Amino acid sequence: MRLLFTALGGYGHCFPLIPLAVAARDAGHEVGFATTDEFLPAVEKAGITGIPAGITPQEAFMAEVKGLDGDPRRLPPEELYKILGRVFGAVLPRAFAGDIEPVLAGRRPDLVVYEAMNAGAAYAAKRAGIPCFSHTFGRVAEYDAGEEIRERIRATSAEFGVEGELETGFGDPVLDICPESVQSREFLAAAKRIPVRPVGWSVPGDLPAGIEGRDRDRPLAYLTLGTQYGNTDVLAEAITGLAALDLDVLVATGPVIGVELLGEVPPNVRLEAWVPQSELLPHVDLVVHHGGSGTTLGAFGAGLPQLVLPQGADQLANARAAVEAGVAAQLTGDGFTAEAVTEQARALLADTAVRDAARALAEEVAAMPAPAEVAAALPGRV
Repeated sequence: MRLLFTALGGYGHCFPLIPLAVAARDAGHEVGFATTDEFLPAVEKAGITGIPAGITPQEAFMAEVKGLDGDPRRLPPEELYKILGRVFGAVLPRAFAGDIEPVLAGRRPDLVVYEAMNAGAAYAAKRAGIPCFSHTFGRVAEYDAGEEIRERIRATSAEFGVEGELETGFGDPVLDICPESVQSREFLAAAKRIPVRPVGWSVPGDLPAGIEGRDRDRPLAYLTLGTQYGNTDVLAEAITGLAALDLDVLVATGPVIGVELLGEVPPNVRLEAWVPQSELLPHVDLVVHHGGSGTTLGAFGAGLPQLVLPQGADQLANARAAVEAGVAAQLTGDGFTAEAVTEQARALLADTAVRDAARALAEEVAAMPAPAEVAAALPGRV
């Protein structure tokens, strides 16, 4: 069976699909993965054939705000939402569809698997008469700009002759890596859902020295704001709050913030530009993070309590879901202070109810069908 996986450029868009792509390859399927040039090296490090297609959301956004005066992030919400609607609802889908159409004509895959925001791949596949499945990258969440994006998607879908809603895969099967207990009720009621266990994937690399075989009697907190939402002030405040506790802190500053920007840190804090997160999580006791889908799902699978500091996009919805599941606390707005971080982190580490809920959620994740099982069954589902 010939499979083509597709994703918009971005860690959160590409990486959740890689475990299933690898499993499909290992099952004997012919597999390619189309995404932007920036992320092809990561795909190829997983042993998958990479195919360039589309532009990144960042490139599309910067093209849309070119010529505007001042910082576009300071635009009134209604203007910013219109821009995001054009980016995700029109610019990105058209760019990807245009690039992927000749690929589909040349490779003639039996199935196209597209990540849940990559409508352009669905448009091109449907126009070519090729079956396609959507693939979530986390909980299906409502964004602040959601209605603008939804309206633009509907208009662009009509241009391609496609009906239905992007959130539910335009009526096609949806490979869903979010545990059912924390998934959107509306999505569960409407989608043709195929559950797939979320399996973390990181670019191969070594864990920081001293992580493996460390003394587990002393807690280790892992702090990250992910790859797109780096904020020096937020990291510094969180570091101050965590360092006040009798534990060690490992901080992944990410590609947006240089380690040197955080200056001197307390002796129980270690700064790293990058860590292989999927390999790290089994070694930590608390995850303090932005609420990105990859980190949220990774903590679910590892059975870890979470302190969520949402910065934007779907992160508020992810934080709410984790709190409602009993495995997390969140801090936002004026409630986010170093003192609040200290208090909440201490409580999360000591709360047996949180620990029990995190363990139960990890068991739910472990019971979901593994990527290898789903990959082996794909031919019978097309």
